[in-house]
Amino acid sequence: MRYTDDDMLMLSGIQHFVFCPRQWTFIHIEQVWNDNALTAEGKILHKNVDCPDYRQLNNGVITIRSMHISSFSLGLYGICDAIELIPTPCSDNTISHSHYPGRYIPYPVEYKRGHAKSDECDIIQLVAQVMCLEEMYNISIEEAALFYWEIRRREKVLITNELREHVQYYADEMHHMYTSGLLPTVSYQGHCRNCSLINLCLPKVPKNISDHLKFILYEEDA
Repeated sequence: MRYTDDDMLMLSGIQHFVFCPRQWTFIHIEQVWNDNALTAEGKILHKNVDCPDYRQLNNGVITIRSMHISSFSLGLYGICDAIELIPTPCSDNTISHSHYPGRYIPYPVEYKRGHAKSDECDIIQLVAQVMCLEEMYNISIEEAALFYWEIRRREKVLITNELREHVQYYADEMHHMYTSGLLPTVSYQGHCRNCSLINLCLPKVPKNISDHLKFILYEEDA
């Protein structure tokens, strides 16, 4: 399927969707957000990365910050934290840059607070960025990286066809849920404790009580 401009969703949301579809619905459909210590820390850390006018040249490798990307096959658009352009003598499967001569292999790097997670939400977001770049430049990218602030180390990610299939599945599910407008049912998980939206989601409240509270709130707003 190929999505249109009107269908495009935020690429960063795919991480929320993999982490918790209910959280993604609150943020990207109902437009509800609340910060906690973890999200505030993440914003502060990203200020060191998200500068679109900043370019770094280190041993021939050019680092570009906050590059806008998109994919119509995924129906996603967003911004890469950093893309390293690695110089190469090859012309196949490479890109050029208007400010620098030569050919380059793009190497996306996504910055995260904390450390590597047990699920694949960070990896899926990174691979989605890779797929956007591949579509934009008609190339194939074999590797990218996640940098975790807590451990100050990169985690290399090999871009496999299996991961690409996972990204396509999650992207299509996001679009389906966005079109339906339905809020996924609540299911308390261990990661709920650190979610900034826990007081809105009420994952530990029995469903019949939760529905009753929402009915009262919506009635008062009417």
